[in-house]
Amino acid sequence: MIVGKVVGSIVSTRKSENLIGNKFMIVEPVRHMKNDQNQLVAIDIIGAGIGEYVLVALGSAARIGCGVKDAPVDAAIVGIIDDGAGLE
Repeated sequence: MIVGKVVGSIVSTRKSENLIGNKFMIVEPVRHMKNDQNQLVAIDIIGAGIGEYVLVALGSAARIGCGVKDAPVDAAIVGIIDDGAGLE
C-alpha cells in the first residue's frame, strides 16, 4: 500500500464490462514512496477528490479492496487521509 495525492481524473466511456460505473483517478505517490512511478491510475470506490491524500492498495489487494475480484484492477483508492501534514 502507498500514500499518494489525487492530481486528476480520467473519463473512459469504453472499458471492460467489469469496470462500468467506476471512477478513475490519477494519483501521484508522495516523494518517499515513488519508486519508479511518478503517477498511476487507480479505481476510486470511496469518492476521493482532486487534492486529497489517499491510501492506494496495489496488485491483487486492489481487486479485493474494491470488491471487483474479476476486474482488471491493479491500483485502488481504499482510504482518504484526514490530515496529510508532513507527507510531502
